[in-house]
Amino acid sequence: MGIWRREIITFLLLFSVICVIGLFTKLFVPLLLILTLSLLFQHLYQINRFEKWLRTGGQGNYPKTTGAWEELYYHVYRIKKNNKRRKKKLSKMVDQFRESTEALPDAAVVLNAGDEIEWANKAAREVLGLRQGDKGQRIPNLIRFPEFIQYLKSKQYDEPVIMPSPLNNQIILAVRIINYGAGLRLLLAQDVTQLKQMERMRKDFVANVSHELRTPLTVLKGYIETLQDMDEQVSPLLTNSLKNMQGQTDRMQHLVDDLLLLAHLETKNKKHEVIDIPTLLTQICHETEATVGEERIKLTLNCDANLVGEENELRSAFTNLLSNALKYSPEDTLVQLHWYQTEDGVFLDVIDQGEGIALTDILRVTERFYRVETKRSKKINGTGLGLAIVKHVLMRHDAQLIIRSELGKGSCFKCAFPLKRLGNKTNN
Repeated sequence: MGIWRREIITFLLLFSVICVIGLFTKLFVPLLLILTLSLLFQHLYQINRFEKWLRTGGQGNYPKTTGAWEELYYHVYRIKKNNKRRKKKLSKMVDQFRESTEALPDAAVVLNAGDEIEWANKAAREVLGLRQGDKGQRIPNLIRFPEFIQYLKSKQYDEPVIMPSPLNNQIILAVRIINYGAGLRLLLAQDVTQLKQMERMRKDFVANVSHELRTPLTVLKGYIETLQDMDEQVSPLLTNSLKNMQGQTDRMQHLVDDLLLLAHLETKNKKHEVIDIPTLLTQICHETEATVGEERIKLTLNCDANLVGEENELRSAFTNLLSNALKYSPEDTLVQLHWYQTEDGVFLDVIDQGEGIALTDILRVTERFYRVETKRSKKINGTGLGLAIVKHVLMRHDAQLIIRSELGKGSCFKCAFPLKRLGNKTNN
């Protein structure tokens, strides 16, 4: 029988007794009042005991009682016991998490919505110079590098920010912020000193080797041209050999020039000058048409927007895109250039009707020396560095290269410049 059913039956029995006694004694109302007050005082007493037990945090066993109050005490005691078990389990999990994060080689810091430190691991104290007593401090007050503060305020955490360690400027850190939870963020700082040193060594090696190759290539090219001038076409073998040698030296010269340009893009400082893009595109199209010898280029200028940047770099990028479009499309097809502006930015579309690029290759065509392997009727010469140069130039101008392509139907290479890159020629 349920506890509440017993309580109701007990009350009904008492009420029945009151009714019977009241029927014979004519004291029904006083007896009913006595019963009501007795039950009221009993429950007030139990409420007082229950409140005192809760006030002490429900420590120890609950007070001895009977009826519905005993059931109520039991349920609260069981809930408290389950919560205590759950809290102990969660505490153990938190301890395990902290132990594991303390062992991480990368610095980890938990920030709240106000950029205040909630927690930091051992690596964060060693690399970022944080202390255990810094909990509650705002991270911009402790790490004062302008690049980091701007990155924190930007709310754009797709790419990490590279900065030196506050404790040792010889240590290079890649700092990334990850949003999670309600207003919480996880700051991760990885030591990339060795990677940056290797990358610098690679750049220096490529630049030095490319530079050293220039002189012997120039000498070799000069001797080949001299031999060609002296060739009297007596020996077809000699003539073809000199022609092949010239082709290979030209190819090597283009490769060295592209490598030096890439090294130049990676190391030199950015310029800030206003460039007349419509005029630049018109010049590039005229120069390319003069080289191709056919009217295969259609330039559409839907805006007169100018950009702030480096003219020679943009000329190189746009020329590479146009040359690729002409190179990889049939000679009887048109290549279109479209310069326009929207509320999202300023764009240059280079559209061809060529062979197209497979989706798996689109992700890799901007890698150095990567070339799409397809069966073609004629061999297409190239260094495999053109799109890598385009990508680097656009990155230096805060822009992106967006590639849309379909096999057999052509491709569209879109250069997307942000509105902040717009410039006014008259203010230059």
